[in-house]
Amino acid sequence: MPTTLTGSILLSGGTIIAFDEETDSLEVIRNGAVLITGDRIAGIYATAHPSGTPANTEVVDCTHKIISPGFVDTHRHGWQTALKTLAPNTTLPDYMSRFVLGAASAIYTAEDVYIGQLAGLLEALNAGVTTTLDHAHHTWSNDRTKAGLEASIDSGARVYWNHAFSSSQDYPVSEQIANFKELVRTKSTPDGPTTIGVAFDGWTFSPPEDVQAVIALTKELKIPVLTTHYLGGPWMGDNSPELLHTHGILNTNTAVVFSHAMSITPTGARLLRSTNQFISITPESEMHYGHGHPNAHLIQDQAALGVDTFLTFSTDMLTQARIWLQRTRSRLFDKVLEAWQIPVNNPMSVNQAFLMATRQGGLALRRPDLGVIRVGAKADLVIFNGRSPAMLGWRDPVAAVILHASVGDIEHVLVDGKFKKRDGKLTFENYDAVVERFLASAEKIQKAAVERPGPVLKGQFWGGCEFGHADEVNISRGSGTGYGKQFLHKH
Repeated sequence: MPTTLTGSILLSGGTIIAFDEETDSLEVIRNGAVLITGDRIAGIYATAHPSGTPANTEVVDCTHKIISPGFVDTHRHGWQTALKTLAPNTTLPDYMSRFVLGAASAIYTAEDVYIGQLAGLLEALNAGVTTTLDHAHHTWSNDRTKAGLEASIDSGARVYWNHAFSSSQDYPVSEQIANFKELVRTKSTPDGPTTIGVAFDGWTFSPPEDVQAVIALTKELKIPVLTTHYLGGPWMGDNSPELLHTHGILNTNTAVVFSHAMSITPTGARLLRSTNQFISITPESEMHYGHGHPNAHLIQDQAALGVDTFLTFSTDMLTQARIWLQRTRSRLFDKVLEAWQIPVNNPMSVNQAFLMATRQGGLALRRPDLGVIRVGAKADLVIFNGRSPAMLGWRDPVAAVILHASVGDIEHVLVDGKFKKRDGKLTFENYDAVVERFLASAEKIQKAAVERPGPVLKGQFWGGCEFGHADEVNISRGSGTGYGKQFLHKH
């Protein structure tokens, strides 16, 4: 189980990236201090050694360090950790055929789900991701469903574990709902960091009775967060704000997070703003799989960032914020250059990217106490080593974090005022045993996945648009293109 600490902690002498609610903007406090009491931030000071702190307060020296709010990931599939490096050159149709749905169900046991989810969340904590919205589509049976939830609880991370409901002959939605209600009854803890939610993608293709049952469940249990994949356009899967609005989902107390939303329309954007619902942009995922980004930059006021399938790429929000910042800059610069003009301003700032990876994620979950450093906020914090080789010489702490920092620069991570990473190492008890247990599971999972033939992608995707071929690049002056093969066989 995770380690715990009691009492107060003073993070002393660091540069604090705080949030000013009056100006709705970031505020930097140099050589300051953050007081943590219990699971909340109790004080923020412009001096390293404030007076009047509680007796027996533990003082943590943060001189030359940057104190940041924890990062909020609004879209992840935590259980997939064991599939790492199997799909570096995949596309979305290939991924869906090989690594989710029935293909994954056939090779994953409850133990595989548990240890994969646990290892994945610890990986995220190590990277400074203190809150995760987990679209848990490992819910193929009751035992594997419970395994993912139990791993989330055991991880000590702040997890919104959102049970994915999908129609199945072997495990019908009616049975899933009955088991879900039992999980809510027995596993929900109001003061714990794990929150149970709902994920549903079958708005357009599930039987109407299943759709209505999921809606009724969400309203009956007052589910705090519902999430859905929304692609649309040539991808089909049109789980749009317009559609969910017809079901009476948006105008409720439930936060709704639309993952990807590559086909968001002006009408959909207007609905998001009027109902205060959010999209989750997963930049690396959407570029890796070919989702595209035609419109997401137009609705960033109702957007947060996410990681998605970290089995194929980065697990940290630093990378997502950096990629999205430069992707947005590039496309808006191109508009000026296409008119044969020279840009005189930079269209997106590091402050905006930082907020999208922190505060905007909290707002997407309707948790203004997450992703910010202010009095009363949750004590979910990340402390960067400001004297690492990559960070040496920084003056602007926000620019240092967004454009220069890496996971290796993260020295401490706290969730609910408890150290989850300290002095560069995870504090999870018996982490070495978790590693060995995970590697045994991963070897079995990977062997089965590698030996299984890949799909033949011909005809139409989901009965909609035709498959097409992207031009492959050539980086070789000699024969061949340099594309090469995957190195998957150990012997």
